[in-house]
Amino acid sequence: MAGAAVLWALRTLRPRTPAATSGRFPVHVEPVLPLASCLGCTPWRTPPVRALQLRSALCAGHNKWSKVKHIKGPKDDARGRMFMKLGMMIKIAVKEGGPNPDMNVNLAQILEQCRGKNMPKASIEAAIKNAEKARPLSQHIFEARGPGGCLLLIEVLTDNNSRSLQEIKRLLIKNGGMLSDGARNNFSKRGLVVVPGKNISTERALELAIEAGAEDVVETEDEEEQPLLQFFCDTTEVRKVRASLEELGLQITSAELEFVPRTRLSLNQDQLDAASSLIETLSDCPDVVRVWDNIQADS
Repeated sequence: MAGAAVLWALRTLRPRTPAATSGRFPVHVEPVLPLASCLGCTPWRTPPVRALQLRSALCAGHNKWSKVKHIKGPKDDARGRMFMKLGMMIKIAVKEGGPNPDMNVNLAQILEQCRGKNMPKASIEAAIKNAEKARPLSQHIFEARGPGGCLLLIEVLTDNNSRSLQEIKRLLIKNGGMLSDGARNNFSKRGLVVVPGKNISTERALELAIEAGAEDVVETEDEEEQPLLQFFCDTTEVRKVRASLEELGLQITSAELEFVPRTRLSLNQDQLDAASSLIETLSDCPDVVRVWDNIQADS
């Protein structure tokens, strides 16, 4: 009896430990974590202390939208069109700020996009060399509303503003959309560096983001349902974050600037099909560089 009493006393003095999370956030935990909790309560000595966000993309990889969202990926004819548009963007950047990416931030960011899309080095160098002889081009962002009320940003590179505006209007009206001022207010421009996420735990992803200087990191999947990690940062920090992640031994899938929606919109299946058709049609337009949307992936 005395031994049992001693054992009971020792158990009551043992401090309770929180439940393990096995690398995943429990439902009740907020996705924005302070640095101390991310790193096992180890003191972080580099001021200023900032919160770091790790969140999972909404139902990524297991729905139609995640498969069609990047339908104009670097394949076949689409690859050639993408490189042509990137070449035009290089020429504009060179004309505005010169051919040295160390002195031209805009050019440096575009070159990061080119490398992320595996654009041949010879094509990049030719675009920079021929920039002075290129015809005048201008870059615009058209704001639009699509099927189901989804918001779209349409990036256009053109030598004829009036022609491009009329063509964008025609494509929108024909496919259930319209121009809509104010859509851009729902998006913020951020830098994005993407790396394969296989065999990288939640805790390690947070550590990598902190070491690389990223603002937050998102777990998601590609169209083949392979895990990816998206490291978001300030638009001026893309090259630095990319270089830091490479130094940490990670392979870079892409590094570019993104318009990230502040709020997302769920669509039913019919609306989702219509939105997909509209975005594909817009992407086929020779003047369109890219289309961003605020469609929620788990629709």
